[in-house]
Amino acid sequence: MNIEDLLRETLSDMAHEEQPPPPARFFRANRDRSRRRGLALAAAAAVTVMAAGSTLVVQGLSSQTTVPKDFTGQGSGETPGESEQGWTTLTVKEGQRLTQILKQLSTVTGRSLAEFERAAEDGGELGLPAYAKGALEGFAFPATYEVSPASSPGELLAAMVTRFNRAAEDSDLVDGARRAGRTPLEILTIASIVQAEAADRRDMPRIARVIHNRLNHTPEMMLQLDSTIMYGLNKFGTRASKEDLRSRSRYNTYARLGLPPGPICNPGADAIEAALKPAAGPWLYFVRTDPEKGVTKFAGSESEFLKLVEEHDRNRRSG
Repeated sequence: MNIEDLLRETLSDMAHEEQPPPPARFFRANRDRSRRRGLALAAAAAVTVMAAGSTLVVQGLSSQTTVPKDFTGQGSGETPGESEQGWTTLTVKEGQRLTQILKQLSTVTGRSLAEFERAAEDGGELGLPAYAKGALEGFAFPATYEVSPASSPGELLAAMVTRFNRAAEDSDLVDGARRAGRTPLEILTIASIVQAEAADRRDMPRIARVIHNRLNHTPEMMLQLDSTIMYGLNKFGTRASKEDLRSRSRYNTYARLGLPPGPICNPGADAIEAALKPAAGPWLYFVRTDPEKGVTKFAGSESEFLKLVEEHDRNRRSG
């Protein structure tokens, strides 16, 4: 049963009750139904995700504050910052790793990093789709969130997962992956690589095409992407050293065929769309020929690729 079904079941049951259910009803660990209702309500709270542009409101279960009219259609009409002290605006950018997001959440909310790390480990409590296999990386969707001071780490992360689930539905991720001959997790992994590698979102569909072409090549080609190696080594950047290339990590796409085991960052909607609908083309290589200007060029053969490498080297020397 997914989060949407749980939420519908909970709200349907509550509609027939004369009095609001006591909090314990949703938190009793020894009753599975109560636990699932708690999950649904936690998602609903984290998903008090109101239509205010691209901003989501995260209202904690224990909060007694009134959510503003601009976000719910009820209340005072003030913004969260105006109506209650302690509300925080949090913007999660595309391409951040989960470790970066958890540190950002800790800094913004004043809660310990350990609390967020513990919450992130319990994927079943966050409403992750089954194909996530319990791992949050890739599913903490980049967006702007208005955070209530009463929101718990689990509620904040659940809000990000809920926003991901909405984006996945909007992009038709599951069916689109099937049509592409990939699993949803593989498409999301491709999207994360596209997000990490692209200097310009306009290049995303062509970068996605390179990845698909290499995966579908006969015989299959190694992806040979520095960004995946750096993720596996917990390093940042897109240029791996010769020592890095010798890594035995499962994310070393110079040494292992196919995709890495999962996403390497948290991609946005543009990258997911590119992974699902790559541009048409014969490209097998891409090179950021001018790193300063963010120019990326594409090649369909090794000889063309070597010319792009030469162009990259010239631009680096002249810069």
